[in-house]
Amino acid sequence: MFARASLKTTFKKLFFRTYSSTSDYDLVVLGGGPGGYVASIKAAQLGLKVACVEKREKLGGTCLNVGCIPSKSLLHNSYLYHMALHDLKNRGIEVESVRLNLDQMMTAKNSSVNSLTSGIEMLFKKNKVDYIKGVGKLSEGNKLEVKLLESGERVLTSKKILLATGSEVSPFPGGAVEIDEETIVSSTGALALKHVPEKLVVIGGGVIGLELGSVWCRLGADVTVVEFTANIGGVNIDLDISKTFQRMLKKQGITFKLQTKVTRAEKTSKGVHVYMEDAAGGDESTLEANVVLVAVGRRPFSRDLGLEHVGIKTDAQGRVEVNDMFETHCPGIYAIGDLIKGPMLAHKAEEEGIICVEGMLGGSPHIDYNCVPNVIYTHPEVAWVGRTEEQLRQEGIDYKVGKFPFAANSRAKTNDETEGFVKFLSDKKTDQMLGCHVIGTNAGEMINEAVLALQYGASGEDVARVCHAHPTLAEALRESALMAWAGKAINY
Repeated sequence: MFARASLKTTFKKLFFRTYSSTSDYDLVVLGGGPGGYVASIKAAQLGLKVACVEKREKLGGTCLNVGCIPSKSLLHNSYLYHMALHDLKNRGIEVESVRLNLDQMMTAKNSSVNSLTSGIEMLFKKNKVDYIKGVGKLSEGNKLEVKLLESGERVLTSKKILLATGSEVSPFPGGAVEIDEETIVSSTGALALKHVPEKLVVIGGGVIGLELGSVWCRLGADVTVVEFTANIGGVNIDLDISKTFQRMLKKQGITFKLQTKVTRAEKTSKGVHVYMEDAAGGDESTLEANVVLVAVGRRPFSRDLGLEHVGIKTDAQGRVEVNDMFETHCPGIYAIGDLIKGPMLAHKAEEEGIICVEGMLGGSPHIDYNCVPNVIYTHPEVAWVGRTEEQLRQEGIDYKVGKFPFAANSRAKTNDETEGFVKFLSDKKTDQMLGCHVIGTNAGEMINEAVLALQYGASGEDVARVCHAHPTLAEALRESALMAWAGKAINY
């Protein structure tokens, strides 16, 4: 990063000196999701004439419309409902006749989405970003052909183009499970079910499957998660955290079938029959469900963008190749977010959008993907940044572990939410922080302190010697760093 405001004029002069041809815009961004809309605003703030082309009726992309935001609304409100049913009485709060109003819960979710998406439109107006509703496609000469949603077409010329088209739901391999968004749903359909299913089968034990499975479990569904691998939480989760996480979710009522392969699903008059077999092969078994959620991942949205017209190729996963400046093989055309390598996370796309635009104006883009945090917003939450123990062993790095349980944390005890722990990993010789993993209430908020420490090369001692407010959950992070550095905690 660099001092943006003071260099704004210099960068703008450099930009226009390098790209002096007559164009409609200095920058056109294709895609109005987290990466695209943030890049558009930043470019406009740095003095460029910017347009953002978005094919949805609303800005915000998958994240705000059918992803991060609506799922967090349902996660939060379903947790409150579950607390009212099962936990408030233990806290001295007696509530009678607790009932679920699913329609109102969905209305609250939609209200949050509408407020945030309309807020982005206001930010576009404030920063003088032209918002163009339409489907864009690259054409020769680095132009963008836009089929407008209302009617007609428009060809945009721009000195530079930024592709920020995000990702889409991956279909089930081989087409053996066909999504209809009614009884066999993707994450989109799972966010808009009209009734709580009696039995829900989730295919995939990653972040999306666990979050949405958790929502419907709290609301009363009998949830079974079928996962091909031996662990839940995705490929980058620390196994210690994963095993603890599974035990907690099982205690909440979710059933797991690990190392199990779904072979097909057939709709019936009553719902769906899901056919499975052991991942290593074996006898076939079945599960009956009212609704099946297919959560086997996402893939870059790189189709129908006209990449072939300008010589941009994709890899086997459909990702666009870029250099350190996020520029593709075609000069003047850039790509960020889910369209390129790296974790498919909204905050990763936002960060890339900002530094990509700064790079266009003479800056030196840099992002350390090891310092990009991951969060699973169940209850308890799971969050991590940096390396796992498994990765450190594979890399042959000698490391120390500091592990502090929330059961020994004052705030967790007063909140009666003592499940989970913080794990701090540091280099055995230098004490430099290597990773941090949290499972517990508010882990997604707490992890940001660890991100800051990792980003700036802190040691275990550095974190351990920072004064933390008492009583707070974040004290557990400090204690875990103290354990890694000195071998002992104060309160455990």
